Amino acid sequence: MSRNNELLAAVETYFDAIYFCDVEKLDKIFHNTSSLFDADGGKIFTDPIASFRQDVATRPSPASAGQARQEEIIMIDWLCANAATVKLRLLAHKNVFVDHLCFVCGENGWEIVSKVWHLESTID
Repeated sequence: MSRNNELLAAVETYFDAIYFCDVEKLDKIFHNTSSLFDADGGKIFTDPIASFRQDVATRPSPASAGQARQEEIIMIDWLCANAATVKLRLLAHKNVFVDHLCFVCGENGWEIVSKVWHLESTID
């Protein structure tokens, strides 16, 4: 499998983890020291992966609500053969998020080392 296809498979794992609120998939795709960041409202919010994992584990999944999947890869920016940033958009319940996922490929394959997200809009 090519590096590009491996990265696309990792992104699909991320989409599945969010859609199904599957923390085993989160554990597979996020590096264990990664953090998440948001600056909505003008203040930087930082969330270590352990905290995000707990949040995902306790929320109802979009799948359990019968929500149709809406997700897209907007762009992939390759830093080198083993590092890339993936910009994507996805719907989770009534929230449309745009994420920048920084991936590195090491001994465990492609993993997210940081996530910067933005709440783009909400759907009524």
